Amino acid sequence: MATLTRKNLAIIVLAGIFASVLPAYVVAQNCGCAANECCSRWGFCGTTEEYCGTGCQEGPCIAPPPTNDVSVPDIVTTEFFNGIIDQAEDSCVGKSFYSREVFLDALSSYPRFGRVGSVDDSKREIAAFFAHVTHETGHFCYIEEINGASRDYCDEDNTQYPCNPDKGYYGRGPIQLSWNFNYGPAGESIGFDGLNSPETVANDPLISFKTALWYWMNSVQPVISQGFGATIRAINGALECDGGNPATVQARVGYYTDYCSQLGVAPGDNLTC
Repeated sequence: MATLTRKNLAIIVLAGIFASVLPAYVVAQNCGCAANECCSRWGFCGTTEEYCGTGCQEGPCIAPPPTNDVSVPDIVTTEFFNGIIDQAEDSCVGKSFYSREVFLDALSSYPRFGRVGSVDDSKREIAAFFAHVTHETGHFCYIEEINGASRDYCDEDNTQYPCNPDKGYYGRGPIQLSWNFNYGPAGESIGFDGLNSPETVANDPLISFKTALWYWMNSVQPVISQGFGATIRAINGALECDGGNPATVQARVGYYTDYCSQLGVAPGDNLTC
């Protein structure tokens, strides 16, 4: 199964979190930006969309587009959800962990998911989300990354979200949340100790789905208008895109086009990355 070992790349591109992208002098301590600057969700000052767009904390933030009247539960029907999870073997740990009911419960904290743009846009976003979830978890079979505990997902240069040396920040949950710089802010946003208790994502199905939606809303939904290929890049970056792993790219595209067909919507352009 794919893992999110390049989520750091996605965040660099989408949010400008690291010093390699932003000079040290733009770092804002507790925000405090100039009047014409935005404080990004990562605590940096700037004036571009990366700062003033999704997650902007204060300043001349860009107002998000209005939501539409789409009912996500009416699209993610029991038949649609079960059509995915029923393909997992009965022995899969995820079969007793993931459920449509818990997904809908988590969804209440993210009212903008699947509700931006036209009805077709909503259907494409929902299809894209579940395409990635299907690929990441093997049809909701896996809760944790296979052999993830043997891999190092600690970015020691990230002092804002320092690693606990006794914990592992490998992939967990529907989108396989990875790295300390994702567990930390996800925990702050959702309400659990992501740095000291990352295993919560594999033990609490509600928090697990919330981490997937948190990552999606912050790092994937902002690029979805660029096509499904952009969502692959936001999730797995160079590990799969630009020839990194064309087979996994095609696997994701296959799930996406299948779900678009089920939902009665054209998949759109720019399917690969």
